[in-house]
Amino acid sequence: MIASRNLGFVAAAATLLAAAPLSSIFQRWTWLIEAAIAVAVVAGVAALTRLVRAPLWGQVLGMLAGLLLALTWLFPGGTELVAFLPTPATLAHFGELLQGSLQDMRSYGVEVPDTTPLLFITALGVGSVAIMVDVLAVGLRRPALAGLPMLAIYSVPVAVYVDSVPALPFVVGASGYLWLLVTDNVDRVRRFGRRFTGEGRDVDVWESSPLAAAGRRLAVVGVALAVVLPLAVPGMTGGLLDQVNSTGNGTGNGRPGQGGSPGRIDLFAALSGQLNQSEVAEMVKVTTTEPSPFYLRFGVADELRPDGFRVRPPNGRRVDRDLPAPPARQGAEQRRYRATVEVTRNLEMPFVPVYADPVNVDGLSGNWLYDSNLGVVFSRGDNSRGKRYSFEYVRSTFTPSALRRARSLPAEHPIAVQQTRRPAVQQVDLLVSRLVEGKQNDYDKVRAIYDYFSRENGFSYSLSTKGGTSGEEIVDFLTNKVGYCQQYAAAMAWLVRSAGIPARVAFGFTNGTSAGDDTYLLTNRNLHAWTEVYFDQLGWVPFDATPAYAVQGANRSAWAPDSDAPDPEPSETSAPGASPEDPAATAGPDREDAADRDTDAGFDAAGGAPTRRAPSWPWWTAGAVLALIVLLCLPALRRMALRRRRHGRPARAVAAVAGAGGPNGAGGAGADAPGMVVLGADHDRARADAHAAWDELLDTLVDYRVRVDHTETPRATAERLAREAVADDTASAAAVRLLGRAEERARYARDPLTGEPLHRALTTVRGVIAARSDRRTRFLATVLPPSVLLRWRLAVADSSSRLVASGGRTRSRLLRWNPRRLLADRAARRA
Repeated sequence: MIASRNLGFVAAAATLLAAAPLSSIFQRWTWLIEAAIAVAVVAGVAALTRLVRAPLWGQVLGMLAGLLLALTWLFPGGTELVAFLPTPATLAHFGELLQGSLQDMRSYGVEVPDTTPLLFITALGVGSVAIMVDVLAVGLRRPALAGLPMLAIYSVPVAVYVDSVPALPFVVGASGYLWLLVTDNVDRVRRFGRRFTGEGRDVDVWESSPLAAAGRRLAVVGVALAVVLPLAVPGMTGGLLDQVNSTGNGTGNGRPGQGGSPGRIDLFAALSGQLNQSEVAEMVKVTTTEPSPFYLRFGVADELRPDGFRVRPPNGRRVDRDLPAPPARQGAEQRRYRATVEVTRNLEMPFVPVYADPVNVDGLSGNWLYDSNLGVVFSRGDNSRGKRYSFEYVRSTFTPSALRRARSLPAEHPIAVQQTRRPAVQQVDLLVSRLVEGKQNDYDKVRAIYDYFSRENGFSYSLSTKGGTSGEEIVDFLTNKVGYCQQYAAAMAWLVRSAGIPARVAFGFTNGTSAGDDTYLLTNRNLHAWTEVYFDQLGWVPFDATPAYAVQGANRSAWAPDSDAPDPEPSETSAPGASPEDPAATAGPDREDAADRDTDAGFDAAGGAPTRRAPSWPWWTAGAVLALIVLLCLPALRRMALRRRRHGRPARAVAAVAGAGGPNGAGGAGADAPGMVVLGADHDRARADAHAAWDELLDTLVDYRVRVDHTETPRATAERLAREAVADDTASAAAVRLLGRAEERARYARDPLTGEPLHRALTTVRGVIAARSDRRTRFLATVLPPSVLLRWRLAVADSSSRLVASGGRTRSRLLRWNPRRLLADRAARRA
């Protein structure tokens, strides 16, 4: 009973340790305190039920009741009896908490605040896992299976975490699991009497059993591999794009904002994930009275940190009430339009897309708020999926002359203070100083930076970007000059801030496919990011630095024209709302149909038009096939090299034989015949030649599946082969007897056999054996010689045996100096 009680408490502690990965989800540690209370109650009830010798089903019922009492005390509903006895109303309250937890999961992203529903489901989940671990480890004595419910806890942060889950919590959880396994092993060993090793030696009281030691080594190696290998694999890293891998293809979670709160949604990862989806999914249908609308926006990232732009938590007023009218903008033309938006089930996030400067919204409940500073409509308890709403908005268009007249914001202006903050990067500051040199106003500075992201300066568009070695992703992007919309928008905003001008990154949709009646269909291919720059008395002005040829539904304006277009910059007398959506204005070799364009196109070396990159998979396939062929040829090459070495060794003795003259003139014949192997007259060389020929014969027998008996003498083996393997062939029988006689004389006689052509004998025997073998045996003997594979297996086994023996000797030496054993020996001597 004491052992079971100890194992039960270890199971409870292991469950809490396994819950360590949840620390990467919550902002605070309240969840751990409440989960520890629930697990402690479950462990205490389990110990009491085992103390009264209750059956397993009674233990399970007792633990469930204890968990219910703990949850009632931690999350009371106000209708309990004696503060912790639940009532039917308490169960109804728990049901409401479960529903609230589902809502909070959709409303918050990591790291989540300490909301009551999320804390409740965490305590309930960890307590339930504690019950399952106790049943498996103590009740059924299957502690290894207890790792499955523990793994269920670890799967939660893996499923919801945008970044890779930190390794340290996993190590803590794995340590708890190993602790449980070791405790169960010790308990099982103590049930027996004296312990022995495989050699029958007693195991000292301070020594662990050999099986346990092997298990611990395997466990340590397994945990080390589980931790080190994922860390060695390239993963999601922070940087210019905030959790978008700059060296990969920009894959994200594929669903913008799913499960994220308005202040913690990873718009960068969501956007990159959708752009890399192989399937086109319709997300929004918008109808607007504006003839040439600009981008439909839903998010803004305006907090620049060393690891990139971040989305700040928005604040605002309810959209079901009148919204503040946009301020009058001097020098800008403002017109009012109306739009209707229908969001499909493919877009689920706590934002809804709207055009800039909405003045009223119909169709959204009071759960939706509008932040006039960020210009976004968001919710803390709802999502955009399936929403249909209408709104009026004010479209502002600008002229370059009006923007040039805008004064620079004072340094103490709140917007200038907040929207010009940036990390100090020397390379960026030097580049900006060079670009804005001689510019007299903010607009010319912004245009100089905007025009820098052009094909003329080497920039190109690609979803597959490159890494760098500078340690700064903004520097790597400006060096490689290859990226997609997120990187262009973030880089331009960074450079504009370095010039002392407020800038931020906006997210939304470009203009989609026209469906008639002023209706546009927007898909995941229309998701986009661009830069917004603040001008005094004019507000936030959009600039899209991404190459227009690579953006489906791209829209350019008079103040921010397409820098890659061959047409000259529009004059200030052009219509304020002029847009390159006009086919006549956009015609040219650098413009192409966005629907038929490969968005992963690159540029040729000369900087010409976009060209389709050749797929790389055929080269990888050919390389893999070539590597496989080389790997399969290794045994055959090894066999050929070994045969050549054995044949080449006696060939060096031919000259000596030719001079000495073998019997019957054999030496002269061997010297004149190219490739002929003849035993030399030197005794040492003759013995070596005979051994080499005999080893080659044995390998040949192994290759062709002829039985080899190493207990036989060479003469007995030769006679057996003459009777069985080469029967009815006089020449082959004589050849195999010659090989046997040469090996026998080399082993046992004072004078070895000399002057005999062993190579001819080997060729004769091999030819007969091969001719009498089936086709499969001949193929394997040539491609995968069994003699080589057998030799490799024996070499691996010998190396493993030596390694194990060396480890055992090292362990024995270390045990001699074990402090516990020294203390035990000293106590025994005193006794």
